[in-house]
Amino acid sequence: MAESLQGKVAVISGVGSGFGKATAELFAKADQVNLVLIDRNEAALRATADVCAASGSKVVALASDVTKPETFERALIAAIDTFGKVDFLINYAGGALKVAPIEEMDDEINRRIIDLNLTSTIMSCRTFTPQFKAQGFGKIINVSSACDRRSWPGWSVYSAAKAGVNAFTKCLYTELRPHGIAVTLLVPGGSNTGFQKAAAGVAKFEWDEELAVRPEHFADMVYQTCALTKGGCVSEMLVYGLAQDVSGF
Repeated sequence: MAESLQGKVAVISGVGSGFGKATAELFAKADQVNLVLIDRNEAALRATADVCAASGSKVVALASDVTKPETFERALIAAIDTFGKVDFLINYAGGALKVAPIEEMDDEINRRIIDLNLTSTIMSCRTFTPQFKAQGFGKIINVSSACDRRSWPGWSVYSAAKAGVNAFTKCLYTELRPHGIAVTLLVPGGSNTGFQKAAAGVAKFEWDEELAVRPEHFADMVYQTCALTKGGCVSEMLVYGLAQDVSGF
């Protein structure tokens, strides 16, 4: 059973491109969802926010770095002050940053990868959980990767960070379920988005784009998950493109 998202409030990070952008724009176009949008790229953030506002959504745009705890504190305050509640917390922000043999991955880049993907997700959930508990409802969607299920050379640190997101999210589901809070793990396959531009050593994936998974596929699945009435929870979603071989080790 699904319901309209009109009147709902979503906090979404990583909206400057790719999955986050597509999701924010779908939420706005379909149901004029109230939005708190986060991205460190101010120009890209504003472009997404403008599209959402033009569709009828009320939008708060925060140009902020998700590796800083104050980002989520600001987002929570903005959501409550502006809209009075939070229905959905969607943690898209992340990235590989660098893909290379392990001996070429210095400690600084390794810390940045872990902070961007794992630590940011933990900080976000920690910040919003008291509000969700006080409300007695809410949905959290965290984003892992096909890299936490399969192994490819050069992706070791990113894969480790995303495997951490997987374990954290599954434990959080068990922790928050009794409070009426649904927690979902989204496991995306590879997609040609802004992801490649932000990661050294990652080229455009070479495959038939007609069979590839695209940002709008993820947006649609996240929308459907959020539209489930209270009591229903999609605990895990694997969304792969038919063009990608995920049969590796």
